[in-house]
Amino acid sequence: MSTETLSFQTEAKKLLHLMINSLYSNREVFLRELISNASDAVDKLRFEALENDELLGEDTELGIAIDFDEEAATITVADNGIGMTRDEIIENLGTIAKSGTEEFLKQLTGDKKADATLIGQFGVGFYSTFMVSDEVEVLTRRAGTDVGTKWTSSGEEGFTVEDAEASRGTSVTLKLKEDAKEYLSSYRLREIVRRYSDHIACPVTMQSLDKDKQDERDTVNTATALWSRSRSDISEDEYKEFYKHISHDFEDPIAWSHNRVEGRLEYTSLLYIPKRAPFDLYNPDAERGLKLYVQRVFILDDAETFLPMYLRWVKGVVDSNDLPLNVSREMLQEHKAVETIRNALARRVLDRLQKVATDEPDAYGEFWDHFGNVLKEGTVPMNPNRETLIKLLRFTSTQDSVSSGEEHAPQRISLKDYIERAPEDQEFIYFVVGDNEQSARNSPHLEVFLSQGIEVLVFGDPIDAWMMSHLDEFEGKKFQDITRSSLDLPENKEEEEETAERYGDVDEPLLERIKAVLGDEVESVRKSKRLVDSPACLVLGEHDLDLHMRRVLEASGQKVPRSKPSLEINSTHSLVEHLSQEQDEARFEDLVHLLHEQAVLADGTYPIEAGTHVKRVNRLLTELLA
Repeated sequence: MSTETLSFQTEAKKLLHLMINSLYSNREVFLRELISNASDAVDKLRFEALENDELLGEDTELGIAIDFDEEAATITVADNGIGMTRDEIIENLGTIAKSGTEEFLKQLTGDKKADATLIGQFGVGFYSTFMVSDEVEVLTRRAGTDVGTKWTSSGEEGFTVEDAEASRGTSVTLKLKEDAKEYLSSYRLREIVRRYSDHIACPVTMQSLDKDKQDERDTVNTATALWSRSRSDISEDEYKEFYKHISHDFEDPIAWSHNRVEGRLEYTSLLYIPKRAPFDLYNPDAERGLKLYVQRVFILDDAETFLPMYLRWVKGVVDSNDLPLNVSREMLQEHKAVETIRNALARRVLDRLQKVATDEPDAYGEFWDHFGNVLKEGTVPMNPNRETLIKLLRFTSTQDSVSSGEEHAPQRISLKDYIERAPEDQEFIYFVVGDNEQSARNSPHLEVFLSQGIEVLVFGDPIDAWMMSHLDEFEGKKFQDITRSSLDLPENKEEEEETAERYGDVDEPLLERIKAVLGDEVESVRKSKRLVDSPACLVLGEHDLDLHMRRVLEASGQKVPRSKPSLEINSTHSLVEHLSQEQDEARFEDLVHLLHEQAVLADGTYPIEAGTHVKRVNRLLTELLA
């Protein structure tokens, strides 16, 4: 096939522009990225060779070679792994065929440090070569094919591809920029390899430093699978660099858990907790899961079966001695060992998070800001680690009076914190759910709790109503939604007389008269013991579906019957007192509808008819100003 000149995909051009303009604060990571890619290629060849050993041929010693030429100012990183076809190299190096690319690019801010983290998570480390190169040449041939391909680019508008003679695998040659020639040093390159890539499981070799052994090569790295080594032999820096190798993240993890299990099942796991959420955390098509090895042989890059979905952000490796080498994704779904390993790994992650929460509360708070809503997905009753997970949940409450205008964020507390702060005779854990946190804090249902100093958990995330539909109690304390009709408040004998005087007796005919105006819009009309400042509020029955849960179900395409709330009125409010004395029936009806519509707006239960509401307000204003 003749030489082709092709253009980079638009998204690739944007990334290249960022790279060439030194997005990365530390340029030497280009070597780490190339070695990481080469290591993946070696792993993939080992895996494919399990079913077709002819792919290896006579070249069975797999590894990575680094060479440099001072005179030509080039560095070459070569592997004899799986290699690429012409079509694969065009797809892999010329386009970014990943789900969520558009969302990813939107998140790039221009802040070099923040954007470097995002780009690392996106897994396009190959482009980092253009930070140090005027030109990059890739020579590759896929295992099992006869024709090689050469790919060349200066990292600007496009690239060229042409047929070429090539050995199996891939070699990447960088023509260094003038200000990058510091890397034309054996000592400098070795130092970078040992710092970033010592954990690579295949040998990384360079020409011997011994002048008498110029034809020999030294293995620069340890060349032993890091997770197979004893924890006491692995430094903190090695753990961190291995995380960056498998995750392509440019930040250190918050924590990790390295464990070997022996007995009925034998496996090793190394699990990492990232510092921040990836851009595609909520993308259902995003790649996720652990790297799976069987007896140290690479099998899958994204074995999602080994962790539940609420832990989909965890990075790491699981190496099993009990799975067959030819295991497939389909087989993993059915293999009896997988569920046992899955539950154990989930428990290990949660235990590690609990330690972070206890020992490093600030770090856990930062983690919660990124991953808290995903952890809430795990509160379903069938989760075997549910009780451990619930202890990790964090909430804001009415004890933190942060308003939207203040700079600091509300303090988050655990359920244990809530119980410890509550009076001993308080039987319930009270909570309120809103469209967002500020609307929940403005709920009229909170008034009696605020007046009596009773703490209420404040929920304002879309998933919260769903989560609370699965939570009944914690350490013997039942959860109670304060917007429900069956509200139980702690008894306070000292305030009984004051309360009776405050609410007084509402004229039953007035309640009946209001109900007659509203008709089927409400289930009932009754006096309230929860209101202090507001004239009215809506309350749902114990088993009615609330607004937020209804939205979740409707978004999934389900038809949900509309709940009919009751209207509670504050008998001491001046508007209610005026209603009881209103003789003009038309004005009475307008006031009742306004009272109801105010309650609807405050509750957000369902939309009011804006045109009718405006006419009613205008009519009353005209009478007032006449």
